[in-house]
Amino acid sequence: MEFIQLNELQLNKMDDHYMKLKRIFERTIELIDTYHPDEIAIEAPFFGKNVQSMLKLGRAQGVAMAAGLSRDIPITEYEPKKIKMAITGNGNASKEQVAKMLQQLLGLKTLPKNLDSTDGLAAAVCHFFNTGKVVGSTNYSGWDAFVKQNETRVKK
Repeated sequence: MEFIQLNELQLNKMDDHYMKLKRIFERTIELIDTYHPDEIAIEAPFFGKNVQSMLKLGRAQGVAMAAGLSRDIPITEYEPKKIKMAITGNGNASKEQVAKMLQQLLGLKTLPKNLDSTDGLAAAVCHFFNTGKVVGSTNYSGWDAFVKQNETRVKK
């Protein structure tokens, strides 16, 4: 697993919702054409209290998915709880907990101010963990055994 980049698409200065969707589509196509991903992972829509926000988010996710599908890239959706569980071991973890664990896992020097931007990164890491690309299948009898066998991976 290799971290390449983390960006946040600034749409708050745009008033027209349809133009925001167009911008999401265009930027997603740019990223696909630049990095040529084999797969796309996305957070599945979640059910919130604000129906309008849910509708807008669902549309944005759909546009990003359409961009990937237009380039014949398979898409996998993950429930928010599954993503949090994969990253932190706790399906109810906070955004801060997820971001901090991503920082540790990927060796990020700093985190973005808006932690919403780490959601996509978390979905990608979750997908990596869930597609069998993790090398090694060593079993450990406990934390002591893990630490002894992985001293270079443990920060002191």
